[in-house]
Amino acid sequence: MNKIFLIIQREYLTRVRKKTFIIMTIVGPILMAALMIAPVIFAKMDQEEHKVIAVVDSSKIFQNVIPETEFLKFEYLEGVSLEQAKATFKSSDFYAVLYIPHIITYAPKSVQLYSNKQPSLGVKMHISNAIEKELERLKLKTYDIKDLDAILKAVKTNISIQTIKWTDDGKEEKTSTEIAMAVGIISGILIYFFIFMYGAQVMRGVIEEKTNRIVEVIVSSVKPFQLMMGKIIGVAMVGLTQFLLWVILTFAIFTVAKSFIQEDSSKIIQSQIQTESVFSSSGLQKGQPVVTDKTEMINDAFSSLKSINFGVMLATFLFYFIGGYLLYASLFGAIGSAVDNEADTQQFMMPVTIPLILAIVMLQSIIQNPEGQLAFWFSIIPFTSPIVMMVRIPFGVPYYEIILSMVLLVLTFIGTTWMAAKIYRTGILMYGKKISYSELWKWLRYRN
Repeated sequence: MNKIFLIIQREYLTRVRKKTFIIMTIVGPILMAALMIAPVIFAKMDQEEHKVIAVVDSSKIFQNVIPETEFLKFEYLEGVSLEQAKATFKSSDFYAVLYIPHIITYAPKSVQLYSNKQPSLGVKMHISNAIEKELERLKLKTYDIKDLDAILKAVKTNISIQTIKWTDDGKEEKTSTEIAMAVGIISGILIYFFIFMYGAQVMRGVIEEKTNRIVEVIVSSVKPFQLMMGKIIGVAMVGLTQFLLWVILTFAIFTVAKSFIQEDSSKIIQSQIQTESVFSSSGLQKGQPVVTDKTEMINDAFSSLKSINFGVMLATFLFYFIGGYLLYASLFGAIGSAVDNEADTQQFMMPVTIPLILAIVMLQSIIQNPEGQLAFWFSIIPFTSPIVMMVRIPFGVPYYEIILSMVLLVLTFIGTTWMAAKIYRTGILMYGKKISYSELWKWLRYRN
């Protein structure tokens, strides 16, 4: 046991002192915070780009109908044909030319938007929504309905379903399917990357020691199994150290940037309010009802976060991270001991990594039905449970399923470690031979 501790200490101290570890520990939180802050900054930059679109309306029924925003303007060209507008486009400052044909009422797909750039989805949706609403209004007018605008205002309804969860003690708490889904997916993907990142470090470390013949000296003092376990646990401690530092630094960066995010978010929301308010034909104060909706949406999101037990999430995340890592790291270590260079690992990596990739591929189906049979079995099978169970937990999973999944993961780790140790013991001192699956099977059958 003392020898394993020395190997763990060596692996840990060697890796945490590397420049790459220090750099990634600092850069990682910055990247994580950037994922939260960058969308706000980019959205703000995108909103500030002024665009003017020329409108050629052959139907003569959409003059000054398409609403303008602070950064999107429309200029209606009178007495100008489409061909003339296209001919003078290059010499103009227009972002695009919108052509509305006279057959628009019975051919809604005939609207065309010309530009020397690929128009953004936001611009297309803004235009199509405005034209759709006006066409609907004109068609309803043909039914000779009085006070059409008042009726449209009265029937306009936005539905937002609130989800309420009953706790075991009978209390009610607001929840959010979207937030639960986001927390689960982020947790599952983080475990996926951690397993690959730190498991690959074990494999590369074994290959490096084997190639440099350092291992020949090491195994003269310790058993191969002790060496493998020390390396696996040492790298696991490095991963946990880096993860905890990432959590602390990310939280610090996000807290500092919180005021900036709130300020820019309010600007973007106000811009969206201006866009949405012009669609309303009721003459209400600009954005007034939308402000309430946006504010309520933000407040509901924060209150829904409270329904997620982050203590349980963190505890299960650490368990599945450690358990999943130990399971796959033992297999990666066995692969590293069986080959002479990293290029030869490909034939053995595919069968090992397929369950992890399959778990990621199946996430969409599992999120659609987190209580289904597919989700249940994928969260119980040890090779996929570290990812899938983390996706299911925010939706609520019975404790017996979590316990069963954890027990099976531990038992499978013990089994894979035993198998990996037999391969490791033979392969660590073997050089210059191409290893096949049949050869690995022979190593597993060797007696001590």
